[in-house]
Amino acid sequence: MRTPILILALCAALAGCAQKPDRPDASPEAAAQAAYRDPAHPSMTLITVVNNRSGAGAHTALMVNASEQVIFDPAGSFYADIVPEREDVLYGITPRLYQAYRGAHARETFHVVSQKVDLTPEQAQAAYQLVTTNGRVPGAFCANATSNILSRIPGFEQIKVTYYPVKLQEQFAQIPGVETDTYYENDSDDLKAGLAQTNAKLNAAAGTGN
Repeated sequence: MRTPILILALCAALAGCAQKPDRPDASPEAAAQAAYRDPAHPSMTLITVVNNRSGAGAHTALMVNASEQVIFDPAGSFYADIVPEREDVLYGITPRLYQAYRGAHARETFHVVSQKVDLTPEQAQAAYQLVTTNGRVPGAFCANATSNILSRIPGFEQIKVTYYPVKLQEQFAQIPGVETDTYYENDSDDLKAGLAQTNAKLNAAAGTGN
């Protein structure tokens, strides 16, 4: 009985998961056409959405900068017309789109913690292969899927698999050289409205070429 109860509790707590519109995967061609690689050092960034009131984690995602920069958004809520998505991976993640991702999740009741660590090219490509071949993740399993992937990257085997975003965040904080950034906004608590507003802004910017 304990496992079903645990899953129900996780579903209630992880409000940032599994709320995006039911949309088909982008084609491999669309994902390839959108490809962007950050010229900075190969890296990965653990993204944790945290409740301002309770301190509980609401969502976990992982940005990887390897041969291209992507966000593994397991059971995530984020969507944008200009961002191709295949099997919970968002492609073409430029700095502007990374900021849009953070801005869509940060609001009156939640903030976003980003923890970045540099990788070797080999580690980065291993992380990229793991996130892009993982497949879709069920709702409330975002931290579980992400921690499982992290534990399989050479040099990160010490990461323990967990269902809880903040517990994973705390583990990641122990990695030598990690850089942490905390992002706040005071938008409405309505996540769906925030996602729709972000999508509209990105569409408008794309239409003007900005």
